[in-house]
Amino acid sequence: MFLKLDHFLKSWEYESGVTHKLLSALTDDSLNQEITSQNWTLGRVAWHTVCSIRIIASNTNLTFEAPAKDWPVPDSAQFIADSYKQASNSFIQSLRNQWSDKDLEERINFFGQEIPNGSLLLFLIQHQNHHRGQMTVLMRQAGLTVPGIYGPAKEEWATFGMEAPKM
Repeated sequence: MFLKLDHFLKSWEYESGVTHKLLSALTDDSLNQEITSQNWTLGRVAWHTVCSIRIIASNTNLTFEAPAKDWPVPDSAQFIADSYKQASNSFIQSLRNQWSDKDLEERINFFGQEIPNGSLLLFLIQHQNHHRGQMTVLMRQAGLTVPGIYGPAKEEWATFGMEAPKM
């Protein structure tokens, strides 16, 4: 749970930055990558990640502009990445202008549970991270290079003058 708005904003700055980096690595063709026809495609997961900022925050009193319908999925990877950046920036502006540390203690109903807004913000980051993990697997299957998030991706070790770990 976040108790200070500034602590969330610092965490979101990094987390949203790497999410945007990941979304920016998608291609239009990769959006159709799937594990099976019974699971979401890479594009569906990516667009859900964009829209979930607004969907999750809709449980609060924050007002900001961002997509809130994660279906249908756009067919442009660039549009998805740009939409994420816009939604994230709008969300951050609303937090800075509409909330203070005190608002993080306010309790809201979220999936039938009463939780503080500070916990909802933590959930938002964790939810985004969960979908980033799904996207990285689908990106590899689509033949895309996955950027490092919490350390170098296999293609990035050489940048650090190191050999990638053995497969």
